[in-house]
Amino acid sequence: MEATVSGLNPLSLTPCSPALLCFTSEPLFTRNSLTIAALSFGAKIKNALRQNANSNPKTTAAAPPPPRRIVDPPNKAHRLNLEVSPHRAVAAVRLMRIELGGAFADLLNEKGKGSRNNEMAYVERTLGFRTQCLDDRDLRLVTNIVGGAIRWRRYLDFLIMSLCHDVNMFRNMEPLLLQILRIGFYEIVKMEIPPYAVVDENVNLAKVAVRPGAGSMVNAMLRKLVLLKESNSLPLPLLDGDDRAQARALATIYSHPVWMVRRWTKHLGQEVAIQMMMWNNADPTFSLRANVGKGFTRTDLITRLNMLKVPHEPSSQLADFVRIRTGMQIVIQAELLKEGFCSVQDESAGLVVSIVDPQPGDTIIDCCAAPGGKTLFMAARLCGQGMIYAVDINEGRLRILQETANLQQVDNVITAIHADLRSFADNKQVKSDKVLLDAPCSGLGVLSKRADLRWNRRLEDMEELKKLQDELLDAASTLVKPGGILVYSTCSIDPEENEERVTAFLVRNPKFSIDHADRYIPSDFLTERGFYRSCPVKHSMDGAFAARLVRSS
Repeated sequence: MEATVSGLNPLSLTPCSPALLCFTSEPLFTRNSLTIAALSFGAKIKNALRQNANSNPKTTAAAPPPPRRIVDPPNKAHRLNLEVSPHRAVAAVRLMRIELGGAFADLLNEKGKGSRNNEMAYVERTLGFRTQCLDDRDLRLVTNIVGGAIRWRRYLDFLIMSLCHDVNMFRNMEPLLLQILRIGFYEIVKMEIPPYAVVDENVNLAKVAVRPGAGSMVNAMLRKLVLLKESNSLPLPLLDGDDRAQARALATIYSHPVWMVRRWTKHLGQEVAIQMMMWNNADPTFSLRANVGKGFTRTDLITRLNMLKVPHEPSSQLADFVRIRTGMQIVIQAELLKEGFCSVQDESAGLVVSIVDPQPGDTIIDCCAAPGGKTLFMAARLCGQGMIYAVDINEGRLRILQETANLQQVDNVITAIHADLRSFADNKQVKSDKVLLDAPCSGLGVLSKRADLRWNRRLEDMEELKKLQDELLDAASTLVKPGGILVYSTCSIDPEENEERVTAFLVRNPKFSIDHADRYIPSDFLTERGFYRSCPVKHSMDGAFAARLVRSS
């Protein structure tokens, strides 16, 4: 599984009145459910169901009544509010949606300008008013603020709680008010924005979007925070005590889950664990891959980037890749992605393809192919000769893969197969030269790009993932012909998902052995056992792992 720049995945809301939010089916949520009670997503569902049950008359009919729909009268326009900062209103609503599980943290998508219209529509539906339209600067600010507030959420909440009168005040805070405070605290502590502007704009937003009294609270807390920062006396947890206490303190200082800090400290040591967290909290870098399958070379890509004045540097590891630190929105709006000239793909994922080593004429099975970054890169390497069977359980994502393959003009060497790999392997008689299993994983190597992922992963997930990885690896192995190659890869830095899974597999499947990867990647990425491992701290790219295994003839 690799990290990709995802499109918007909005919370499914139908047009509704300013006072009411509703899903495309029951339950219904009032605007107050977003501003009054600090409830979890599950609790909101239960609360809404209870409110609906109390307010709707009971029916004795055998069939349930159809879902209620509350919509605006035709042609009714929401009022325009020119006093509220548009990018802060969008950021606050987006943070709400992310916390409710209805959106990703990034705004990057191939529609470019269209994303700002989508976001403004959610402001109207959620807050009941419109703001000025987002310009390019606003869109960049939304991306920066949302990503930063998500990354630093634990630390920001620690600061907010420190400035509250008591713990209950924080725990009972309206969810929308909490998002506004997180935005203000992040802007003051982590961004170079004049404090007076941060205070004034967030106070205005709180007054209009929450309630008048909320503005006074935001004003007092932000002004106090400014004084603490200017006097260099921001509160910090003490880094002392036993291992558990230190892990809790580090988790707050660097804003990561405690279980993650303890796990990395165990496997990597405290110093590297801290460096990993610092990497995850920094602005992410991106790599672009020139789509040579369309006849567009890296030289062509560099020429276009120079014309767009986007800072870049050629990859020292991969001939088709270029690194960029800033300017991704410019690349999107120039439609380089939409036209299929290049793809957003991290070098760590490209090196996995190097380990597969696709050659013209190869037959390759990509077992968990969607959304298709590695599939498309391998297809370009086939130079029009051979076939890649792209297998995935998600039909929608597989459809996107096919559309992108057509756009990049490599669809003639890709056959998409909608199937669960485990059942597909049971029924498949044909063996392939090479099989890639880019397995579902924790994604702990891509947290710099997936700002929200750290808060969505649980320690319990690891055991479930390891079981799934074992099942998929066993299934994938049955598709390899004698003398063929099986590559197992993840975008995780966790040894239990990586080396330990391969070791366990080799015990269960003695027909396979390790094929040392030294012929395919630079030695700096090799482990002692001949596996590929990229480390964000060491290599300045996403964390990834791959093992190249060969089946005996």
